[in-house]
Amino acid sequence: MYSTTPQPVCVLGSTGSIGVSTLDVLARHPQKYSVFALTARDRVDELAQQCRRFSPRYAVVLDQEKAAQLRQALQADNLTTEVLWGIEALCRVAADDEVAVVMAAIVGAAGLKPTLAAVHAGKKVLLANKESLVMAGPLFMAALAESGAQLLPIDSEHNAIFQCLPYPCESLDGSGVERILLTGSGGPFRTTDLAALDSVTPEQACKHPNWSMGRKISVDSATMMNKGLEFIEACYLFHATPADIQVVVHPQSIVHSMVQYRDGSLLAQMGNPDMRTPIAHALAFPERIDSGVAALDLIAQGRLDFEAPDESRFPCLRLAREAMEVGGSAPTTLNAANEVAVDAFLSGILPFTGIARLIEKVMKTTEVVELTGLDAVELADQSARERAVEVLEELYGARTGAARPQTRSM
Repeated sequence: MYSTTPQPVCVLGSTGSIGVSTLDVLARHPQKYSVFALTARDRVDELAQQCRRFSPRYAVVLDQEKAAQLRQALQADNLTTEVLWGIEALCRVAADDEVAVVMAAIVGAAGLKPTLAAVHAGKKVLLANKESLVMAGPLFMAALAESGAQLLPIDSEHNAIFQCLPYPCESLDGSGVERILLTGSGGPFRTTDLAALDSVTPEQACKHPNWSMGRKISVDSATMMNKGLEFIEACYLFHATPADIQVVVHPQSIVHSMVQYRDGSLLAQMGNPDMRTPIAHALAFPERIDSGVAALDLIAQGRLDFEAPDESRFPCLRLAREAMEVGGSAPTTLNAANEVAVDAFLSGILPFTGIARLIEKVMKTTEVVELTGLDAVELADQSARERAVEVLEELYGARTGAARPQTRSM
């Protein structure tokens, strides 16, 4: 028996691509869901438009000046939405007693605290912020076990794996699983001449052949670091070791991932490349609701291709696997260095191939420590960012000057 009262939803990162897709799904089911809070980093105009449409109780931005701008815009329309600002406000709305579901869609390290706040509060958490697990996987999973929160993956690959595994799945061994096949499209440079990669532009890197995503995630897809981060996330989500997971390049992005069982069965979840499908699945789980996505036409699709990833083309995959094998703060360092490197690439400071080189040098020159708590995670993250900036200035000092790349977060 399901409640007929609409479930209040908090969307962390509502102006990003995942947030916009989430609101599209929510709008299709007003009898099931209401919007309690919307948050953004600094996209005041977009957030104001969302508030006009969904009338949330709260709207949150990161800094006070942007909050004043948003408050003024909403007051002009006589909206009663209360405007808050800062990380603590993000944590507050994510953990509010009235909230039933939290969409964790803030990109990057900035999403860790509010996502953890939702977990500690025992919410149903839809996890699109993979960095939370990459940075603080053991702490995150321990908090999940302690609080009893429900965690449902939103990345299309992890959502596919979740759908192909028995529920609940507390261990792969106990479920008869042989391995997880984590698929990735290979991005826009899968067949580009290796010699040409050094000169690709941010605009080229952000033109994903199948998915519509934000700039940071698009670059991660182009380097396949996105798949590397997903590899780490999958280890934590599904209690897997690095040896349990194989990355497979699948250019069409139709098979979102697969699970191979010991009896020879191979289960795959397929669908058109549209994030509204995993969002709708996780939002309503264990029910199924309309997502607005057209059904997959296999005959029109015609063919499905698979190949092994080329790690000489995509060294970030190797770096992510090595970080997970080392453990401790190594994945935290990987993520922090990547955020600095991608920001520098998007700013025109770092060449595309320099992203992996910078990350590898940071990882080789940064001490790995045990993550004993959130303070240790934040310290490891900050230390890695500072080291990444040092490496960036050592390699490209004449071009960077005093500029220090900032994380793109929401």
